[in-house]
Amino acid sequence: MDHDIAHASALPFSTDSLDGLAARIATGATIVGIGGSTRFSREVSGLQDQLFRRLVTQHGFRLLALQEHAGAVDRLDRYVRTGEGSAESALDAAWRPWRTAETAAALRWIRAFNRDHPDDQVQIVGTKPAQAQHEDYDAVLGHVRAIAPDRLPELTAHLEPIRTAHDLDEHVQQAQGAHPGRPFAEHARDALALLKSLPTAKGSEAVLARMRLIVDFHDQSVAGRGSFGGEDDAAADMLAGHQRRTGLRMVFWDGIAHTSAAPFRLGMVSDGALMPSVGSELRARYGAGYVAVAIGFHHGDLGVVTVPEPPADFLDAELGRADTPAHWLDLRGEHDANGEHGEDVHRHWAGPAKMRVISGVYDPAQDADAYLRVASLTAAFDVLAHVHEARAAHWLERVQH
Repeated sequence: MDHDIAHASALPFSTDSLDGLAARIATGATIVGIGGSTRFSREVSGLQDQLFRRLVTQHGFRLLALQEHAGAVDRLDRYVRTGEGSAESALDAAWRPWRTAETAAALRWIRAFNRDHPDDQVQIVGTKPAQAQHEDYDAVLGHVRAIAPDRLPELTAHLEPIRTAHDLDEHVQQAQGAHPGRPFAEHARDALALLKSLPTAKGSEAVLARMRLIVDFHDQSVAGRGSFGGEDDAAADMLAGHQRRTGLRMVFWDGIAHTSAAPFRLGMVSDGALMPSVGSELRARYGAGYVAVAIGFHHGDLGVVTVPEPPADFLDAELGRADTPAHWLDLRGEHDANGEHGEDVHRHWAGPAKMRVISGVYDPAQDADAYLRVASLTAAFDVLAHVHEARAAHWLERVQH
């Protein structure tokens, strides 16, 4: 637990400031979306974690929602509710950005809370239905090895390249120049056709079902869809369903492009199309009961990349002019952390804004395009938290960059 303690104490916010921020965002909220401008910073993920802990212990929140599929979420939920395995092993099937020491620390904290509150536990839920995992590829390969070994090399040539997308998203491989060339969805469909051409044998239907999951995974990926959007309405339905089913207050961790309470445009997308978000769908369902928090930073070494100071027209540049390592603002008609009058705060930030986004496809040479743009900052986010300098998250050993 030493790492957990060091992780929390390294945050550039005082305990009183975190308590005040948590109290502010909890007021009137059924769902709180806490979005980060990057998934690669220990400060950003640490602040998400510390706010979540306060929302649980001080304000009665009992659901943590992640952008994750049902199979992986089930493992995380079993660990925090029963202690099965370890935090690290529970993350084995999770999406790569979650596989950090910071996420493991958060899971251990939830497990400890649940152990002390067996009748009032925190649950972990996800935004996606069940999807393919590595064992599905193994099952398909094993089946063909047993019934048609002469077709195994052909099947392997389709499946081995594309299973890498479970460790590094296909669109990120494309951006990094590591992609083998042919679209993964095409390989998956050819593999399905190969399976269908084989004689029926014991277990064939189950294996075909696994292969269809694999096809669906690649068809529905960012690369397969050819878009960063497209799943927001379904994800919001999933989260709203979890909330209605349990009646519990929820915290939703994700990136700011997903938690924004208003549609947005991405600088990295050439057509500049207006895109909905999970948060905008939740705002439509819950109104002010959905509270959107954005965590950003000015600059820093994220390990995978060094991010320079932001362009002058970015919100992050304006927030970075404050003479403090970290601060937060409530953009609603209240007041900010320094006690300034709320109407003045709301009026100052009510216009359009560009906000830095550092994703897996970020290129420092194109830093000026790494932004999310909203027509009204106060419509998109209720609270801003800003860290001046960000540092790298601690990746678990099995995660390869």
